[in-house]
Amino acid sequence: MTDLRDAGPVDLILVGGGHTNVQVMTAFARQPEPRLRLTLVTDRLTTPYSGMLPGCVAGLYAVEEMHIDLARLARATGTRLIHAAAIGLDRSGKRLLLADGATISYDLLSLNVGIAPDLSGIEGADRHGIPVKPISGFLTRLDALLKALQKPDGPRRIAIVGGGAAGVELAFAMRARLNREAPGWGIDPASFDLVLASAEGLVPALNDSVRRKVEAALARHRIGFVSDFRVVAITARSLRAQDGRELPADAVLLSTDARAPSWLAGTGLPLAKDGSVETRETLQALGDDAIFAVGDCATVVADPRPKAGVFAVRQGPALVRGLRAVLGGEPIPRHQPQREFLTLLMTGDGSAIAGRGTWFSLEGRLVWRWKDWIDRRFMAMFSEFDRDRTP
Repeated sequence: MTDLRDAGPVDLILVGGGHTNVQVMTAFARQPEPRLRLTLVTDRLTTPYSGMLPGCVAGLYAVEEMHIDLARLARATGTRLIHAAAIGLDRSGKRLLLADGATISYDLLSLNVGIAPDLSGIEGADRHGIPVKPISGFLTRLDALLKALQKPDGPRRIAIVGGGAAGVELAFAMRARLNREAPGWGIDPASFDLVLASAEGLVPALNDSVRRKVEAALARHRIGFVSDFRVVAITARSLRAQDGRELPADAVLLSTDARAPSWLAGTGLPLAKDGSVETRETLQALGDDAIFAVGDCATVVADPRPKAGVFAVRQGPALVRGLRAVLGGEPIPRHQPQREFLTLLMTGDGSAIAGRGTWFSLEGRLVWRWKDWIDRRFMAMFSEFDRDRTP
């Protein structure tokens, strides 16, 4: 990397307003680097916090509560905001390419652009499925689904595809939303059949004790579970598995495999199988020290971790330390994420299930309060800063 210690102004371009980049904005506003100029490039002016999505689906949080207003945050932190979609990089010229034909020069660049659903292996998914990512599109389609559910002849068989933590929480959230609102529609909540379909079992990344608690909670909430069901096709009335089995479904929510944005393939950066940018433990892209990549759109080659918001959140302080080191001409410290991380699963009834490592599990109302406190504390980092700093 070019030595920036004696350089003039240094332009840091934040591409995408994900969980990591927004922490960079607030960190440098609180403790500025005089030579650093920040620019946020994003095609969305609000960014969702994924940890609160299940609560929002359940009706426990308003949509506004789970979103960060990027325009307000940019003003409060002194960050230049460019509302545009990134489509490529001219790495030799150090320029970011935008969809409108404009380009932006950079000295340092941080990619935090998330992932999108990979529906290529599921016939009909683009027409009949509702993917969870990107969240903004999901919430719009969820609103339309909820309106359809209120009709006497509306969907009654709802399938959630994906047995990981995200799919499980989504199933609980949908049941909670129906229990809460269906009586007001004049419909018995029990008339809605919910089923969770998974190709790889139930919460396979969590321990057996958590799995037993999740199984019991699914049964308690009348949510069916079908294992070893690899979906290959979705129609207006059913799911079809690779082995030929069919599952009736009038509405399908997809919490399945995802890929990084396709335009990253044209950057020449090394990419993982899911299209994410391969990085070192310093969070720098392999082969280009001026580019950092974080969150779901990146994979640390030496220590790949699951695509989960907890890792993007924890990369925020690490990225800030790395950027300060570059500006000071110092070695960039390696970021080592925890091998064992806490997972908190909302069950939608004022309770939650906690799990960590190979044995720890806990369930109850205090666990939900714990999760709610963690999520609200993260969002308060931005709302309090915004209130305090905005003129």
